[in-house]
Amino acid sequence: MDVLIHLFVGLHIIGIASLLGGFLTQMKAMREGTARFNAAMLHGALTMLVTGAVLVGLNQADDSPVNNVKIGVKLAVLIVILGLVYVKRDDEKAETPLFGLVGLLTTANIFIAVLWT
Repeated sequence: MDVLIHLFVGLHIIGIASLLGGFLTQMKAMREGTARFNAAMLHGALTMLVTGAVLVGLNQADDSPVNNVKIGVKLAVLIVILGLVYVKRDDEKAETPLFGLVGLLTTANIFIAVLWT
């Protein structure tokens, strides 16, 4: 079971890397007002959602403690991110405040995962 959990943790990290990487590669475009939500960001957020749900299930099946409040907060943040990226994915350019909000929420989600014990 540990190998399976570690596999999904790795996939979860790949998802966050895709979401944050998609954001970071467009920092210059964001300053110019031409940034847009790309497929890497959408797929990264979806990967995080699916692998996060699987990780919760695997940890509960393994009788490991799961902090449901932390998971709920992370899920709420991810749903906001996913909603923004999904709705605005076809726009020619994203509004700078919304694009910045996605980066901020993604970073906050990382720190929630790491610092909330």
